[in-house]
Amino acid sequence: MALHRFGNTSSSSLWYELAYIEAKGRMRRGDRLWMIGFGSGFKCNSAAWECIEPAADADGPWATSIHRYPVDIPDVLKH
Repeated sequence: MALHRFGNTSSSSLWYELAYIEAKGRMRRGDRLWMIGFGSGFKCNSAAWECIEPAADADGPWATSIHRYPVDIPDVLKH
């Protein structure tokens, strides 16, 4: 859904995906998340997170549009 809403934002897409999970209320206390991002060339970075408290309603990047997601992405027809 991050690609649908914001397009390809390279490795920063990870932050939009994390914000999506939080906006949908899917992070619970104790949940763990491993983020790994690959950039151009030989760049790679990762971070491990543990939720200590679910995010409160916030003014994040999904605040005005979270009610429209997820959207249906149709399969591509094969001929």
